[in-house]
Amino acid sequence: MKKNVLSALLLLAILALSLVSCGVSREGLWEDATYTSDRTIGEGDTTFYLEVIAGEESVTFTLKTDEKILGEALRDSGIVEGEESTFGLYIKRVNGILADYDTDGSWWGFSIDGESSLVGVDGVEIKSGAHYELTYSK
Repeated sequence: MKKNVLSALLLLAILALSLVSCGVSREGLWEDATYTSDRTIGEGDTTFYLEVIAGEESVTFTLKTDEKILGEALRDSGIVEGEESTFGLYIKRVNGILADYDTDGSWWGFSIDGESSLVGVDGVEIKSGAHYELTYSK
């Protein structure tokens, strides 16, 4: 009986270390990422998809919202952070990943269904089922 308990505890310890090491091993761009796997966020009648692409990795968010403008929905979700300007939101951080043009020439590109957008996220009315992308660029 004692041997079975010790074996079970050892197995649990190995499993716990394996899980912890999977979550901590992020490096480079994804080191500060909030989420590293696909996730559903929010509540609301409209559902859309946001793919965050940085380097060789990406994560797709399924977002549910009652907002009408994409920028508002992204701010509300906590996925993006940035600075307000006369042109709308200038996105600097997505999913915890910082792109700072002034520091290293990096920025977040915005596209809709794979096509570069001519307007920013504050100029886009959300369409249910749409696929938006934010891509780290340098």
